[in-house]
Amino acid sequence: MTYRFPSKEWTEAYRQAVNSNPAYAEAGKDWTHGTVALVVKADPTIGIEKDMAMLLDVHRGVCRSTRYDEAEKVREEAAFVVEAGYDLWREVIDGKLDPTKGMMQGKLRLTKGHLPTMIRYVQSSKQLVASAAQVPTDFLR
Repeated sequence: MTYRFPSKEWTEAYRQAVNSNPAYAEAGKDWTHGTVALVVKADPTIGIEKDMAMLLDVHRGVCRSTRYDEAEKVREEAAFVVEAGYDLWREVIDGKLDPTKGMMQGKLRLTKGHLPTMIRYVQSSKQLVASAAQVPTDFLR
């Protein structure tokens, strides 16, 4: 089975992939800094009418829960918010764009949260990407 990205089903499959990744459990074991929202910017050409977000409740190497919702409902409650267009998120999932480098280059925008904290967890971020790559994904383009 494949999951359309982004969607509630993809987000749940991503949670399962994160929790099945022992390298993430190790790299993220010290993360106690709160939830992370990954925002996909609106793109009506592919049917994404509003900014949408995947909220990850990650804590000490475990993704305790996820939620897929309109970004405006998620931005306030997330400790960290990373925003990008659909094509850039696809590059991240496909392993073509490192998320930390993407933030440093301004391709991915950290719109909420402390960048030095994110940078301290480079290995954790890489393992989150590795987990995303394990989700059988149906991209819209």
